Amino acid sequence: MYRVFLLISVGLFTLVGCGKSKPEVATPEPTPLATPVPTPEPTPVPVDLNAKVLAFCYHRFEENPKNSLAISPKDFEAQMQALKDADITVISMADFLAWRRGEKTIPAQSALITIDDGYLSGYEVAWPILQKFDYPFTMFIYTDYVKGGARSGGRSMTWGQLGQMRDAGVDIQSHTLSHTGLNARKGRSEAEYREWLQTELADSKQALEDNLGIRVAALAYPYGLHNEVVREVAAESGYEVSFTVYGQPIPHDADAMMVGRYAIESTKPKVFDAALVALQKSASSGMSGAGSAMPASVTMVTQPMDGETITNPSPEIKVNLAAFGEIDPKSVTMRLSGVGVVPAIYDSETKLLTYQATQKFYARQVTVIVSAEAGGRKVETRWSFNVGPAPAASPEADSGT
Repeated sequence: MYRVFLLISVGLFTLVGCGKSKPEVATPEPTPLATPVPTPEPTPVPVDLNAKVLAFCYHRFEENPKNSLAISPKDFEAQMQALKDADITVISMADFLAWRRGEKTIPAQSALITIDDGYLSGYEVAWPILQKFDYPFTMFIYTDYVKGGARSGGRSMTWGQLGQMRDAGVDIQSHTLSHTGLNARKGRSEAEYREWLQTELADSKQALEDNLGIRVAALAYPYGLHNEVVREVAAESGYEVSFTVYGQPIPHDADAMMVGRYAIESTKPKVFDAALVALQKSASSGMSGAGSAMPASVTMVTQPMDGETITNPSPEIKVNLAAFGEIDPKSVTMRLSGVGVVPAIYDSETKLLTYQATQKFYARQVTVIVSAEAGGRKVETRWSFNVGPAPAASPEADSGT
């Protein structure tokens, strides 16, 4: 009996002990990590490489303009309205540069409005008109003309006014330090000439950036004058684009250091209208710029430019005759000093007269005289350019080898 009780007790103890033991807990399966969804790459916006841009150059705005640099406020406002009526979009310089870099597209027919020098009328007269149309625009400033500068006067803008325009979104770029023709060597050696150009181009850029806290990326050559050395120093000074006054619709692949603007002057009232026509023609013909016929420039612009010094002894000589009006194509002649009449080719569509020199000019000045008949009367223009010296003969050449 005692043994049965003991066995029952041991059995109960065993059962009670089992009841107090911890049950086995199943290890949970790890929660799978969510697969990251990759951020889609933004779809690049196609850039319209066939778009064209008109760049307009203005200076002063005044009633009864006294010289070619001025235009009346009424005429200026009418031109801004004409751009709107022609469905030409006025873009900013930033958009223009981004388009050239392939970063964004622009409307097929676009325009840049630029105002040179820094006259007070740009602030007092042109700006309110441009605000009325909500047009962006660029001020090309030569820093010696800003109030207090070496060449400033009663019609100069102040740094404060430029700062006010900057704060309102107006673009401000460089027009050099002193507004001196950059192709004028004036007896300087090559090293002296480059040093002077560096001062004109780099110092003006620095002055604008320091005084206004901006980035300057564009340059307007004074009088549109430049040469190979000028273009090199401009690029070295950090300019992304440089403007001349050889007006033509600007294609995407235009030379960055020779971008043409139409100079709008009171004495040449047809320039603006002719620019719109040139844009329409280039759009309809689908010209791309490189390797295509050059559109008509309606200012009397030449190549080489008046006073320019070139190194190519056999240059291509060009002049746009659109400013002559309707001329008789058969009456057009080109003469070169020391040569006489040359077989230049006139294109009545582009208004360009072109001659590729076959002779070599060295160390001399060449005067070009172009004449034609327009409206039953003779019209004429002339300009001169300089050709550098002949290259020094090599020792091999001297020895006859």
